[in-house]
Amino acid sequence: TELGVERRFVPESCPRAVRPGDFVRYHYLGSFPDGTRFDSSYDRGSTFNVFVGKGQLIAGMDQALVGMCVNERRFVKIPPKLAYGSEGVPGVIPPNAVLHFDVLLIDLWNSEDEVQVQTYFKPEKCPRTVQVSDFVRYHYNGTFLDGTLFDSSHNRMRTYDTYVGIGWLIPGMDQGLLGMCVGEKRIITIPPFLAYGEDGDGKEIPGQASLVFDVVLLDLHNPKDGIAIENQLVPESCERRSQTGDFLRYHYNGTLLDGTLFDSSYSRNRTYDTYVGKGYVIAGMDEGLLGVCTGEKRRIIIPPHLGYGEEGRGKIPGSAVLVFDIHVVDFHNPSDSVSITVHYKPSNCTVLSKKGDYLKYHYNASLLDGTLLDSTHSLGKTYNIVLGSGQVVLGMDMGLQDMCVGERRTVVIPPHLGYGEDGVEGEVPGSAVLVFDIELLELVSGLPEGYMFVWNGEVSPNLFEEIDQNHDGEVLLEEFSEYIQTQVETGKGKLAPGFDFEKIVKNMFTNQDRDGNGKVTAEEFKLKDQEAKEEHDEL
Repeated sequence: TELGVERRFVPESCPRAVRPGDFVRYHYLGSFPDGTRFDSSYDRGSTFNVFVGKGQLIAGMDQALVGMCVNERRFVKIPPKLAYGSEGVPGVIPPNAVLHFDVLLIDLWNSEDEVQVQTYFKPEKCPRTVQVSDFVRYHYNGTFLDGTLFDSSHNRMRTYDTYVGIGWLIPGMDQGLLGMCVGEKRIITIPPFLAYGEDGDGKEIPGQASLVFDVVLLDLHNPKDGIAIENQLVPESCERRSQTGDFLRYHYNGTLLDGTLFDSSYSRNRTYDTYVGKGYVIAGMDEGLLGVCTGEKRRIIIPPHLGYGEEGRGKIPGSAVLVFDIHVVDFHNPSDSVSITVHYKPSNCTVLSKKGDYLKYHYNASLLDGTLLDSTHSLGKTYNIVLGSGQVVLGMDMGLQDMCVGERRTVVIPPHLGYGEDGVEGEVPGSAVLVFDIELLELVSGLPEGYMFVWNGEVSPNLFEEIDQNHDGEVLLEEFSEYIQTQVETGKGKLAPGFDFEKIVKNMFTNQDRDGNGKVTAEEFKLKDQEAKEEHDEL
Protein backbone atom coordinates (compact mmCIF):
# COMPACT_ATOMS: atom_id res chain seq x y z
CA THR A 1 0.00 0.00 0.00
CA GLU A 2 3.02 2.31 0.40
CA LEU A 3 5.73 3.49 -1.98
CA GLY A 4 8.84 1.32 -1.74
CA VAL A 5 12.28 2.54 -2.84
CA GLU A 6 15.38 0.31 -2.80
CA ARG A 7 18.71 1.95 -3.66
CA ARG A 8 20.53 -0.84 -5.47
CA PHE A 9 23.55 1.23 -6.61
CA VAL A 10 24.71 4.63 -5.41
CA PRO A 11 27.84 6.19 -7.05
CA GLU A 12 30.65 7.35 -4.76
CA SER A 13 30.40 10.89 -6.11
CA CYS A 14 27.00 12.56 -6.08
CA PRO A 15 27.49 16.28 -6.63
CA ARG A 16 23.78 16.81 -7.23
CA ALA A 17 20.49 15.02 -6.53
CA VAL A 18 17.06 15.31 -8.14
CA ARG A 19 14.76 17.99 -6.77
CA PRO A 20 11.19 18.85 -7.76
CA GLY A 21 11.31 21.02 -10.87
CA ASP A 22 14.41 19.32 -12.30
CA PHE A 23 14.48 17.75 -15.72
CA VAL A 24 15.68 14.15 -15.83
CA ARG A 25 16.63 11.58 -18.40
CA TYR A 26 16.46 7.98 -17.22
CA HIS A 27 16.15 4.42 -18.36
CA TYR A 28 13.69 1.99 -16.79
CA LEU A 29 12.22 -1.49 -16.87
CA GLY A 30 8.51 -1.67 -15.86
CA SER A 31 7.08 -4.98 -14.61
CA PHE A 32 4.32 -6.46 -12.45
CA PRO A 33 5.06 -8.28 -9.17
CA ASP A 34 5.05 -11.61 -10.97
CA GLY A 35 7.88 -10.39 -13.21
CA THR A 36 5.84 -9.79 -16.33
CA ARG A 37 7.33 -6.80 -18.20
CA PHE A 38 4.88 -4.19 -19.43
CA ASP A 39 7.25 -1.47 -20.63
CA SER A 40 10.95 -0.67 -21.16
CA SER A 41 12.83 2.44 -22.35
CA TYR A 42 15.71 0.18 -23.38
CA ASP A 43 13.45 -1.48 -25.95
CA ARG A 44 12.80 1.92 -27.52
CA GLY A 45 16.49 2.82 -27.53
CA SER A 46 15.98 6.20 -25.84
CA THR A 47 15.73 7.54 -22.33
CA PHE A 48 12.53 8.77 -20.76
CA ASN A 49 12.79 12.56 -20.50
CA VAL A 50 10.58 14.51 -18.15
CA PHE A 51 10.29 17.23 -15.49
CA VAL A 52 10.00 15.93 -11.93
CA GLY A 53 7.28 17.18 -9.54
CA LYS A 54 5.20 18.89 -12.20
CA GLY A 55 2.54 16.21 -12.62
CA GLN A 56 4.01 14.79 -15.81
CA LEU A 57 4.58 11.42 -14.10
CA ILE A 58 2.48 9.13 -11.96
CA ALA A 59 2.67 10.32 -8.36
CA GLY A 60 4.76 7.38 -7.17
CA MET A 61 7.45 7.96 -9.79
CA ASP A 62 7.46 11.70 -9.09
CA GLN A 63 8.27 10.87 -5.47
CA ALA A 64 10.67 7.99 -6.18
CA LEU A 65 12.96 10.05 -8.41
CA VAL A 66 13.56 12.81 -5.85
CA GLY A 67 17.02 12.54 -4.29
CA MET A 68 18.48 10.35 -7.03
CA CYS A 69 22.04 10.88 -8.31
CA VAL A 70 23.22 10.48 -11.87
CA ASN A 71 24.20 6.81 -12.36
CA GLU A 72 22.19 5.78 -9.32
CA ARG A 73 19.98 2.71 -9.73
CA ARG A 74 16.72 2.31 -7.77
CA PHE A 75 14.14 -0.42 -7.57
CA VAL A 76 10.74 1.21 -7.03
CA LYS A 77 7.47 -0.45 -5.93
CA ILE A 78 4.44 1.79 -6.56
CA PRO A 79 0.99 0.96 -5.11
CA PRO A 80 -2.10 1.51 -7.30
CA LYS A 81 -3.11 4.68 -5.46
CA LEU A 82 0.18 6.31 -6.54
CA ALA A 83 0.04 4.73 -10.01
CA TYR A 84 -2.94 4.12 -12.30
CA GLY A 85 -5.48 3.28 -9.53
CA SER A 86 -8.68 1.32 -10.09
CA GLU A 87 -8.86 2.25 -13.75
CA GLY A 88 -5.46 1.11 -14.93
CA VAL A 89 -4.46 1.56 -18.58
CA PRO A 90 -6.64 -0.48 -20.93
CA GLY A 91 -4.70 -3.21 -22.66
CA VAL A 92 -1.49 -2.45 -20.73
CA ILE A 93 -1.98 -2.10 -16.98
CA PRO A 94 -4.93 -3.81 -15.22
CA PRO A 95 -6.94 -2.04 -12.48
CA ASN A 96 -5.40 -1.85 -8.97
CA ALA A 97 -2.01 -3.05 -10.23
CA VAL A 98 1.19 -2.72 -8.20
CA LEU A 99 3.99 -1.56 -10.49
CA HIS A 100 7.71 -2.31 -10.21
CA PHE A 101 10.29 -0.03 -11.89
CA ASP A 102 14.03 -0.66 -12.21
CA VAL A 103 15.32 2.90 -12.77
CA LEU A 104 18.80 4.18 -13.85
CA LEU A 105 19.25 7.97 -13.82
CA ILE A 106 21.26 9.19 -16.83
CA ASP A 107 20.97 12.97 -16.76
CA LEU A 108 19.76 15.79 -14.55
CA TRP A 109 19.41 19.54 -15.01
CA ASN A 110 17.28 22.52 -14.15
CA SER A 111 16.06 25.35 -16.35
CA GLU A 112 17.83 27.80 -14.04
CA ASP A 113 21.20 26.08 -14.48
CA GLU A 114 24.21 27.88 -15.88
CA VAL A 115 27.46 26.66 -17.35
CA GLN A 116 29.59 25.08 -14.63
CA VAL A 117 33.36 25.41 -14.80
CA GLN A 118 35.74 23.38 -12.65
CA THR A 119 39.45 24.11 -13.14
CA TYR A 120 41.62 21.24 -11.96
CA PHE A 121 44.96 22.50 -13.29
CA LYS A 122 46.21 26.02 -13.86
CA PRO A 123 49.78 27.02 -14.82
CA GLU A 124 51.72 29.21 -12.40
CA LYS A 125 52.21 31.78 -15.16
CA CYS A 126 49.14 32.99 -16.98
CA PRO A 127 50.07 36.10 -18.98
CA ARG A 128 46.88 36.01 -21.01
CA THR A 129 43.37 34.53 -20.85
CA VAL A 130 40.76 33.77 -23.50
CA GLN A 131 38.60 36.73 -24.44
CA VAL A 132 35.73 37.19 -26.90
CA SER A 133 36.95 37.04 -30.54
CA ASP A 134 40.14 35.15 -29.63
CA PHE A 135 41.11 32.11 -31.67
CA VAL A 136 41.89 29.00 -29.65
CA ARG A 137 43.22 25.49 -30.18
CA TYR A 138 42.23 22.92 -27.58
CA HIS A 139 41.83 19.21 -26.96
CA TYR A 140 38.73 17.79 -25.32
CA ASN A 141 36.88 14.66 -24.25
CA GLY A 142 33.11 15.07 -24.52
CA THR A 143 30.90 12.90 -22.29
CA PHE A 144 27.35 12.82 -20.98
CA LEU A 145 26.68 13.26 -17.28
CA ASP A 146 26.82 9.50 -16.78
CA GLY A 147 30.37 9.42 -18.20
CA THR A 148 29.54 7.99 -21.62
CA LEU A 149 32.05 9.29 -24.18
CA PHE A 150 30.47 10.76 -27.30
CA ASP A 151 33.45 12.55 -28.88
CA SER A 152 37.17 13.20 -28.40
CA SER A 153 39.68 15.35 -30.26
CA HIS A 154 42.42 13.14 -28.79
CA ASN A 155 41.07 10.18 -30.77
CA ARG A 156 41.35 12.22 -33.96
CA MET A 157 44.84 13.36 -32.93
CA ARG A 158 43.96 16.89 -33.90
CA THR A 159 43.00 19.93 -31.85
CA TYR A 160 39.67 21.68 -32.19
CA ASP A 161 40.40 25.14 -33.60
CA THR A 162 37.84 27.94 -33.39
CA TYR A 163 37.00 31.52 -32.55
CA VAL A 164 35.42 32.13 -29.16
CA GLY A 165 32.34 34.21 -28.43
CA ILE A 166 31.23 34.87 -32.01
CA GLY A 167 28.80 31.97 -32.42
CA TRP A 168 31.07 29.32 -33.89
CA LEU A 169 30.50 27.12 -30.84
CA ILE A 170 27.48 26.07 -28.80
CA PRO A 171 26.70 28.90 -26.34
CA GLY A 172 27.83 26.92 -23.30
CA MET A 173 31.26 26.23 -24.75
CA ASP A 174 31.60 29.86 -25.79
CA GLN A 175 31.08 30.75 -22.13
CA GLY A 176 33.12 27.92 -20.67
CA LEU A 177 36.31 28.74 -22.56
CA LEU A 178 36.42 32.40 -21.49
CA GLY A 179 39.16 33.21 -19.01
CA MET A 180 41.26 30.11 -19.72
CA CYS A 181 45.06 30.17 -19.78
CA VAL A 182 47.23 28.20 -22.16
CA GLY A 183 47.95 24.92 -20.42
CA GLU A 184 44.90 25.18 -18.18
CA LYS A 185 42.66 22.12 -17.75
CA ARG A 186 39.02 22.48 -16.83
CA ILE A 187 35.75 20.58 -16.87
CA ILE A 188 32.89 22.47 -18.48
CA THR A 189 29.37 21.19 -17.76
CA ILE A 190 26.71 22.54 -20.11
CA PRO A 191 22.91 22.18 -19.74
CA PRO A 192 21.09 21.20 -22.95
CA PHE A 193 19.47 24.60 -23.51
CA LEU A 194 23.04 26.00 -23.87
CA ALA A 195 24.11 23.02 -25.99
CA TYR A 196 22.08 21.08 -28.57
CA GLY A 197 18.64 21.51 -26.98
CA GLU A 198 15.60 19.31 -27.47
CA ASP A 199 16.71 17.84 -30.80
CA GLY A 200 20.34 16.98 -30.03
CA ASP A 201 22.84 17.03 -32.89
CA GLY A 202 21.11 14.31 -34.90
CA LYS A 203 24.12 12.01 -34.48
CA GLU A 204 25.75 11.12 -31.18
CA ILE A 205 24.06 13.60 -28.86
CA PRO A 206 20.40 12.94 -27.94
CA GLY A 207 17.88 15.64 -27.21
CA GLN A 208 17.86 17.31 -23.77
CA ALA A 209 21.34 16.00 -22.96
CA SER A 210 23.71 17.73 -20.54
CA LEU A 211 27.26 17.74 -21.87
CA VAL A 212 30.56 17.51 -20.00
CA PHE A 213 33.76 18.64 -21.73
CA ASP A 214 37.19 17.92 -20.25
CA VAL A 215 39.27 20.63 -21.97
CA VAL A 216 42.99 21.49 -22.12
CA LEU A 217 43.86 24.76 -23.87
CA LEU A 218 46.92 24.52 -26.10
CA ASP A 219 46.98 27.78 -27.98
CA LEU A 220 45.49 31.25 -27.95
CA HIS A 221 45.76 34.34 -30.10
CA ASN A 222 43.74 37.17 -31.58
CA PRO A 223 43.71 38.12 -35.27
CA LYS A 224 44.77 41.63 -34.23
CA ASP A 225 47.89 40.37 -32.43
CA GLY A 226 51.34 41.43 -33.52
CA ILE A 227 54.50 39.68 -32.45
CA ALA A 228 55.53 39.81 -28.79
CA ILE A 229 59.17 40.14 -27.76
CA GLU A 230 60.55 39.20 -24.36
CA ASN A 231 64.17 40.20 -23.82
CA GLN A 232 65.96 37.50 -21.88
CA LEU A 233 69.58 38.67 -22.13
CA VAL A 234 70.92 41.88 -23.66
CA PRO A 235 74.72 42.35 -23.59
CA GLU A 236 75.97 45.37 -21.67
CA SER A 237 77.91 46.48 -24.73
CA CYS A 238 75.81 46.71 -27.88
CA GLU A 239 77.58 48.85 -30.45
CA ARG A 240 75.29 47.83 -33.29
CA ARG A 241 71.74 46.55 -33.72
CA SER A 242 70.42 44.59 -36.68
CA GLN A 243 68.60 46.42 -39.47
CA THR A 244 66.74 45.50 -42.65
CA GLY A 245 69.18 43.97 -45.12
CA ASP A 246 71.57 42.58 -42.49
CA PHE A 247 72.60 38.93 -42.57
CA LEU A 248 72.17 37.10 -39.25
CA ARG A 249 73.44 33.85 -37.81
CA TYR A 250 71.45 32.65 -34.84
CA HIS A 251 70.49 29.60 -32.85
CA TYR A 252 66.90 28.89 -31.86
CA ASN A 253 64.49 26.52 -30.16
CA GLY A 254 61.02 26.59 -31.74
CA THR A 255 58.06 25.51 -29.60
CA LEU A 256 54.30 25.79 -29.59
CA LEU A 257 52.58 27.77 -26.83
CA ASP A 258 52.12 24.62 -24.75
CA GLY A 259 55.88 23.99 -24.82
CA THR A 260 55.92 21.30 -27.52
CA LEU A 261 59.27 21.47 -29.35
CA PHE A 262 58.94 21.40 -33.14
CA ASP A 263 62.44 22.43 -34.25
CA SER A 264 65.88 23.38 -32.95
CA SER A 265 69.04 24.58 -34.65
CA TYR A 266 71.00 23.26 -31.65
CA SER A 267 69.99 19.70 -32.54
CA ARG A 268 71.59 20.21 -35.98
CA ASN A 269 74.66 21.81 -34.39
CA ARG A 270 74.45 24.62 -36.91
CA THR A 271 73.13 28.17 -36.80
CA TYR A 272 70.26 29.36 -38.96
CA ASP A 273 71.66 31.93 -41.38
CA THR A 274 69.44 34.43 -43.20
CA TYR A 275 68.86 37.98 -44.35
CA VAL A 276 66.49 40.03 -42.22
CA GLY A 277 63.59 42.09 -43.49
CA LYS A 278 63.81 40.62 -46.98
CA GLY A 279 61.11 37.94 -46.79
CA TYR A 280 63.51 35.00 -46.46
CA VAL A 281 61.81 33.95 -43.19
CA ILE A 282 58.21 34.12 -41.93
CA ALA A 283 56.93 37.65 -41.43
CA GLY A 284 56.93 37.45 -37.64
CA MET A 285 60.56 36.33 -37.51
CA ASP A 286 61.55 39.01 -40.02
CA GLU A 287 60.16 41.57 -37.60
CA GLY A 288 61.39 39.91 -34.42
CA LEU A 289 65.02 39.77 -35.55
CA LEU A 290 65.26 43.53 -36.10
CA GLY A 291 67.06 45.54 -33.45
CA VAL A 292 69.03 42.67 -31.92
CA CYS A 293 72.63 42.79 -30.68
CA THR A 294 75.26 40.14 -31.16
CA GLY A 295 75.04 37.84 -28.14
CA GLU A 296 71.46 38.85 -27.36
CA LYS A 297 68.90 36.26 -26.30
CA ARG A 298 65.23 36.99 -26.79
CA ARG A 299 61.89 35.22 -27.02
CA ILE A 300 59.76 35.98 -30.09
CA ILE A 301 56.08 34.98 -29.93
CA ILE A 302 54.49 34.89 -33.38
CA PRO A 303 50.73 34.62 -34.08
CA PRO A 304 49.79 32.25 -36.92
CA HIS A 305 48.89 35.00 -39.38
CA LEU A 306 52.55 36.09 -39.13
CA GLY A 307 53.77 32.49 -39.00
CA TYR A 308 52.56 29.48 -40.98
CA GLY A 309 48.86 30.43 -41.07
CA GLU A 310 45.91 28.07 -41.13
CA GLU A 311 47.74 25.32 -42.98
CA GLY A 312 50.82 25.00 -40.78
CA ARG A 313 53.92 23.16 -41.99
CA GLY A 314 55.54 19.85 -41.05
CA LYS A 315 55.34 19.46 -37.29
CA ILE A 316 53.63 22.84 -36.94
CA PRO A 317 49.83 22.50 -36.86
CA GLY A 318 47.55 24.96 -38.60
CA SER A 319 46.70 28.21 -36.76
CA ALA A 320 49.51 27.64 -34.24
CA VAL A 321 51.19 30.39 -32.24
CA LEU A 322 54.97 29.93 -32.44
CA VAL A 323 57.53 30.65 -29.73
CA PHE A 324 61.17 31.09 -30.75
CA ASP A 325 63.92 31.38 -28.13
CA ILE A 326 66.81 32.80 -30.15
CA HIS A 327 70.48 33.52 -29.48
CA VAL A 328 72.14 35.88 -31.96
CA VAL A 329 75.65 34.64 -32.79
CA ASP A 330 76.64 37.36 -35.27
CA PHE A 331 75.39 39.61 -38.03
CA HIS A 332 76.77 41.80 -40.77
CA ASN A 333 75.69 43.71 -43.84
CA PRO A 334 76.89 42.92 -47.37
CA SER A 335 78.05 46.53 -47.63
CA ASP A 336 80.31 46.18 -44.56
CA SER A 337 84.05 46.63 -44.94
CA VAL A 338 86.84 45.70 -42.56
CA SER A 339 86.63 47.39 -39.16
CA ILE A 340 89.91 48.30 -37.44
CA THR A 341 90.30 49.36 -33.82
CA VAL A 342 93.82 50.33 -32.73
CA HIS A 343 94.55 49.54 -29.07
CA TYR A 344 98.24 50.50 -28.96
CA LYS A 345 100.59 52.29 -31.35
CA PRO A 346 104.28 53.03 -30.53
CA SER A 347 105.32 56.65 -30.41
CA ASN A 348 108.05 56.12 -33.02
CA CYS A 349 105.67 54.78 -35.65
CA THR A 350 107.34 55.89 -38.88
CA VAL A 351 107.51 52.75 -41.02
CA LEU A 352 104.03 51.53 -41.96
CA SER A 353 103.21 48.21 -43.56
CA LYS A 354 102.35 48.23 -47.23
CA LYS A 355 101.71 45.78 -50.03
CA GLY A 356 104.72 43.56 -50.64
CA ASP A 357 106.13 43.85 -47.11
CA TYR A 358 107.02 40.70 -45.22
CA LEU A 359 105.21 40.64 -41.86
CA LYS A 360 105.50 38.50 -38.76
CA TYR A 361 102.63 38.81 -36.28
CA HIS A 362 100.72 37.10 -33.49
CA TYR A 363 96.95 36.80 -33.49
CA ASN A 364 93.94 35.42 -31.65
CA ALA A 365 91.06 34.59 -34.00
CA SER A 366 87.50 34.34 -32.71
CA LEU A 367 83.87 34.65 -33.77
CA LEU A 368 81.77 37.67 -32.82
CA ASP A 369 80.29 35.75 -29.88
CA GLY A 370 83.78 35.20 -28.47
CA THR A 371 84.27 31.60 -29.59
CA LEU A 372 88.03 31.10 -30.07
CA LEU A 373 88.95 29.68 -33.46
CA ASP A 374 92.75 29.80 -33.53
CA SER A 375 95.75 31.41 -31.85
CA THR A 376 99.40 31.68 -32.81
CA HIS A 377 100.24 32.07 -29.12
CA SER A 378 99.14 28.49 -28.48
CA LEU A 379 101.40 27.32 -31.31
CA GLY A 380 104.37 29.27 -29.98
CA LYS A 381 105.27 30.86 -33.31
CA THR A 382 104.30 33.87 -35.39
CA TYR A 383 102.26 33.89 -38.58
CA ASN A 384 104.36 35.13 -41.50
CA ILE A 385 103.03 36.53 -44.79
CA VAL A 386 103.81 38.83 -47.67
CA LEU A 387 101.19 41.54 -47.45
CA GLY A 388 98.86 41.81 -50.42
CA SER A 389 100.03 38.57 -52.06
CA GLY A 390 96.85 36.57 -51.39
CA GLN A 391 98.39 34.44 -48.66
CA VAL A 392 95.56 35.40 -46.28
CA VAL A 393 91.90 36.30 -46.77
CA LEU A 394 91.28 39.67 -48.38
CA GLY A 395 89.97 41.19 -45.15
CA MET A 396 93.21 40.35 -43.33
CA ASP A 397 95.27 41.83 -46.16
CA MET A 398 93.26 45.01 -45.67
CA GLY A 399 93.45 44.89 -41.88
CA LEU A 400 97.24 44.62 -41.79
CA GLN A 401 97.79 47.70 -43.98
CA ASP A 402 99.47 50.82 -42.47
CA MET A 403 100.56 49.04 -39.31
CA CYS A 404 103.85 49.61 -37.50
CA VAL A 405 105.96 47.15 -35.52
CA GLY A 406 104.68 46.85 -31.95
CA GLU A 407 101.19 48.04 -32.84
CA ARG A 408 98.18 46.10 -31.50
CA ARG A 409 94.80 46.25 -33.18
CA THR A 410 91.50 44.38 -33.54
CA VAL A 411 90.37 43.63 -37.07
CA VAL A 412 86.74 42.62 -37.69
CA ILE A 413 86.22 40.93 -41.06
CA PRO A 414 82.79 40.34 -42.64
CA PRO A 415 82.37 36.95 -44.35
CA HIS A 416 82.47 38.30 -47.90
CA LEU A 417 86.02 39.46 -47.09
CA GLY A 418 86.74 36.33 -45.05
CA TYR A 419 85.79 32.72 -45.74
CA GLY A 420 82.42 33.44 -47.36
CA GLU A 421 79.29 31.33 -47.24
CA ASP A 422 81.16 28.02 -47.08
CA GLY A 423 83.58 28.81 -44.28
CA VAL A 424 86.27 26.23 -43.52
CA GLU A 425 84.88 22.80 -42.71
CA GLY A 426 85.44 21.90 -39.09
CA GLU A 427 87.05 25.26 -38.31
CA VAL A 428 85.16 28.35 -39.49
CA PRO A 429 81.35 28.35 -39.88
CA GLY A 430 79.87 29.58 -43.14
CA SER A 431 78.96 33.30 -43.32
CA ALA A 432 80.82 33.99 -40.08
CA VAL A 433 82.17 37.39 -39.07
CA LEU A 434 85.78 36.99 -37.87
CA VAL A 435 87.58 38.93 -35.14
CA PHE A 436 91.40 39.04 -35.09
CA ASP A 437 93.39 40.53 -32.21
CA ILE A 438 96.77 41.26 -33.84
CA GLU A 439 100.23 42.35 -32.68
CA LEU A 440 102.81 43.12 -35.41
CA LEU A 441 106.26 41.89 -34.34
CA GLU A 442 108.47 42.30 -37.42
CA LEU A 443 108.33 44.09 -40.78
CA VAL A 444 110.70 43.59 -43.72
CA SER A 445 110.11 46.14 -46.43
CA GLY A 446 109.13 44.65 -49.74
CA LEU A 447 110.06 45.59 -53.26
CA PRO A 448 108.15 47.92 -55.58
CA GLU A 449 105.05 46.32 -57.03
CA GLY A 450 105.83 44.01 -59.93
CA TYR A 451 109.49 43.41 -58.87
CA MET A 452 110.88 40.18 -57.42
CA PHE A 453 114.51 41.42 -57.39
CA VAL A 454 116.11 44.86 -57.34
CA TRP A 455 119.66 46.18 -57.42
CA ASN A 456 120.95 48.11 -54.46
CA GLY A 457 123.41 50.04 -56.59
CA GLU A 458 124.33 50.69 -60.20
CA VAL A 459 123.72 47.86 -62.64
CA SER A 460 126.77 46.59 -64.48
CA PRO A 461 126.77 47.55 -68.20
CA ASN A 462 128.11 44.06 -68.94
CA LEU A 463 125.48 42.21 -66.89
CA PHE A 464 124.80 39.39 -69.34
CA GLU A 465 128.53 38.66 -69.72
CA GLU A 466 128.92 38.51 -65.91
CA ILE A 467 126.08 36.01 -65.61
CA ASP A 468 127.39 33.95 -68.58
CA GLN A 469 130.39 32.65 -66.67
CA ASN A 470 131.56 30.18 -69.35
CA HIS A 471 131.11 32.80 -72.08
CA ASP A 472 129.25 30.52 -74.45
CA GLY A 473 126.59 33.15 -75.21
CA GLU A 474 123.93 31.26 -73.30
CA VAL A 475 122.82 31.39 -69.67
CA LEU A 476 121.38 28.28 -68.04
CA LEU A 477 119.15 28.25 -64.93
CA GLU A 478 122.03 27.04 -62.74
CA GLU A 479 124.25 29.94 -63.83
CA PHE A 480 121.43 32.41 -63.39
CA SER A 481 120.56 31.11 -59.90
CA GLU A 482 124.18 31.12 -58.72
CA TYR A 483 124.68 34.71 -59.90
CA ILE A 484 121.53 36.05 -58.23
CA GLN A 485 122.39 34.29 -54.97
CA THR A 486 125.84 35.90 -55.00
CA GLN A 487 124.34 39.35 -55.55
CA VAL A 488 121.98 38.91 -52.59
CA GLU A 489 124.69 37.53 -50.29
CA THR A 490 127.06 40.40 -51.10
CA GLY A 491 124.33 43.01 -50.65
CA LYS A 492 124.37 44.14 -54.25
CA GLY A 493 120.80 42.95 -54.86
CA LYS A 494 117.64 42.21 -52.93
CA LEU A 495 114.94 39.58 -53.44
CA ALA A 496 111.30 40.09 -52.55
CA PRO A 497 111.04 38.96 -48.90
CA GLY A 498 108.86 36.08 -47.79
CA PHE A 499 109.06 34.02 -50.97
CA ASP A 500 110.97 30.84 -51.74
CA PHE A 501 114.35 31.66 -53.32
CA GLU A 502 114.27 28.91 -55.93
CA LYS A 503 110.74 29.77 -57.04
CA ILE A 504 111.60 33.48 -57.43
CA VAL A 505 114.75 32.74 -59.41
CA LYS A 506 113.01 30.22 -61.63
CA ASN A 507 110.24 32.73 -62.27
CA MET A 508 112.81 35.43 -63.17
CA PHE A 509 114.65 33.01 -65.48
CA THR A 510 111.42 31.93 -67.19
CA ASN A 511 110.57 35.57 -67.88
CA GLN A 512 113.94 35.99 -69.65
CA ASP A 513 113.78 32.67 -71.53
CA ARG A 514 111.36 34.08 -74.06
CA ASP A 515 111.46 31.19 -76.49
CA GLY A 516 111.15 28.62 -73.69
CA ASN A 517 114.17 26.50 -74.71
CA GLY A 518 115.74 26.53 -71.22
CA LYS A 519 118.46 28.97 -72.25
CA VAL A 520 118.70 32.77 -72.20
CA THR A 521 120.64 34.50 -74.95
CA ALA A 522 121.93 38.07 -75.07
CA GLU A 523 119.15 38.96 -77.49
CA GLU A 524 116.50 37.66 -75.06
CA PHE A 525 118.03 39.21 -71.95
CA LYS A 526 116.49 42.55 -70.86
CA LEU A 527 116.12 44.42 -67.61
CA LYS A 528 112.65 45.32 -66.43
CA ASP A 529 113.04 49.05 -67.21
CA GLN A 530 114.24 48.16 -70.71
CA GLU A 531 111.15 46.01 -71.26
CA ALA A 532 108.93 48.87 -70.20
CA LYS A 533 110.71 51.30 -72.54
CA GLU A 534 110.43 48.99 -75.55
CA GLU A 535 106.77 48.42 -74.92
CA HIS A 536 106.27 52.20 -74.69
CA ASP A 537 108.16 52.85 -77.96
CA GLU A 538 106.19 50.17 -79.74
CA LEU A 539 102.93 51.72 -78.59
